[in-house]
Amino acid sequence: MQISERLLALRNKMDALGVEACIIPSGDPHLSEYPSEHWKIREWFSGFTGSAGTLVVTTEEAGLWTDSRYFLQAEDELDAQCIQLFREGDPGVPDYTQWLGEVLMPGSKVAVNGETVSVSLLRRISRELRTAQVSVDASHAVAEEVYDGRPPIPENDVFLHEEKWCGASRSEKLEQVHQIMRKNGASHYISAALDEIAWVLNLRGNDVPYNPVFHAFMIVETSQVKLFINPHKLTAQIARKLEADNIKVSLYEEIYKHIRHIPEDATVLLDPDRTNSAIFAALSPKVTKKEQLSPLTRLKAQKSDTEVQHLRETLLNDGVAMVHFLKWLEDHVGKEKITELSAAQKLKSFRAAQPGFVGESFGTISGYAGHGAIVHYSVNEESDVELKPEGLYLIDSGGQYHGGTTDITRTVPLGKFPEQARTDYTLVLKGHIALACAVFPKGTRGVHLDILARKALWEHGLNYGHGTGHGIGYFLNVHEGPQSIRPQDNGIEMEPGMISSNEPGVYRRDQYGIRIENLILSRVKQESEFGTFMDFETLTLCPIDSRLVDAGLLTPDEKAWFNNYHQRVYEQLAPRLDQDHQQWLKEKTKAI
Repeated sequence: MQISERLLALRNKMDALGVEACIIPSGDPHLSEYPSEHWKIREWFSGFTGSAGTLVVTTEEAGLWTDSRYFLQAEDELDAQCIQLFREGDPGVPDYTQWLGEVLMPGSKVAVNGETVSVSLLRRISRELRTAQVSVDASHAVAEEVYDGRPPIPENDVFLHEEKWCGASRSEKLEQVHQIMRKNGASHYISAALDEIAWVLNLRGNDVPYNPVFHAFMIVETSQVKLFINPHKLTAQIARKLEADNIKVSLYEEIYKHIRHIPEDATVLLDPDRTNSAIFAALSPKVTKKEQLSPLTRLKAQKSDTEVQHLRETLLNDGVAMVHFLKWLEDHVGKEKITELSAAQKLKSFRAAQPGFVGESFGTISGYAGHGAIVHYSVNEESDVELKPEGLYLIDSGGQYHGGTTDITRTVPLGKFPEQARTDYTLVLKGHIALACAVFPKGTRGVHLDILARKALWEHGLNYGHGTGHGIGYFLNVHEGPQSIRPQDNGIEMEPGMISSNEPGVYRRDQYGIRIENLILSRVKQESEFGTFMDFETLTLCPIDSRLVDAGLLTPDEKAWFNNYHQRVYEQLAPRLDQDHQQWLKEKTKAI
């Protein structure tokens, strides 16, 4: 069925229900960034495969809103005759509620599936459309009902994440949640976020590619915990362990029915940004709702000493895999056929040889030349190109290990490259170093730090459209909140134990992309009469290619950081390498 035919079927359904527009976001009932195939509704109707985007369909028109990471990808994937691309953040581009307010007549009705939008997002949509006298109906799953041949919800087994990796038992973690509930006078706490449920229960799954999570909802009550999951996903051993911790298992589909039966005198704690609006709508109006950042979001983000210790070891192993890959690439490019796809597969094989490896943490971004300028480029058999012994190659990749999740980007020259790229690369490196060296008072938010990574680029009239840093899970989702380092302020302070990415970049359309990414740990640096001051420890260990560096653009302090980092990379990785790879690494980490 063509995109035009799918949109026609949707419009026929809309007409039957008396709605003039339909909003189709990217998420699932758990508001996941990466949903399973069952929930890729927007992708099925639009053909756009990026992880962020909203499709809006009216009786006459359709638009896809996405951010700058996906502009080039969306141009390639969308049928421009059926769907118009709206580049979020560009001057003069309306958001989809503004657009709907302009194209719809007063009295029109807009449908959105309440299970796929958060409480806070539905409120914003309703508020903004109200000014145009347009109403919102969140009770229909319009698009889902039209989806022909929709894949089923995955039914993969859940497995234990052993306590030795976690540093705390599920009962200890749940007690932390209960303490927060008592502090807030809450009798119930609802969690729909898959990574939160997996983390607090010390369980993992295989329902979503690259994300070791499983489909479930959870309600923590004063005296017990209720887990809504299809029971056959649990082994007998796991079921017994859950029962021993006073966790009652109910069917996944019964979550809304159970919420409707929460007593009217209850006080329910929930996160309006991480709870779907259908859950909220199922609560009795008389129930007291306490809305705040999910307790599990913050607990999970501040890694324990045990988690940090295991991640350090994991990043050593990941660094070994990267060294093997980068040397292999340098030795073989131009001598045998290597493509974007085969290079990504080769890197996966090097990671798979490392202890504790479970899988990749996201689809490897393997971008040669102009493909590197597509920030979230996803190589496939149609787009795959051969790597030639010239130009730049960007590879952004990561692994899922029992001892943590990794995410690293390196940009390497495969041969002759334009001189402009040397300047661009060095400016990106300067921004990377500036953030890595940041010292800041406790209470600082990511928005305050973002400028450090951009300053050198701005001074040369350059910039990048994505955030500088995201949180990262612990053998969980590669993108994790609540912290972020970006120009938009989300009000979240950097706390000790948070692990974030440091990934400035620059992208020149049809030429190349440059990004340098390491993981950094927030920690307390010192206490003084002026307060508590924090800094970052760079955890990732892998050479940063010096062939692209213009040393004349670096300050003495920046050179010192670069050389000290490379000395540490060599000292820690060399003992794990054979003589051949040691010699290669020694050359790659020579001081500049």
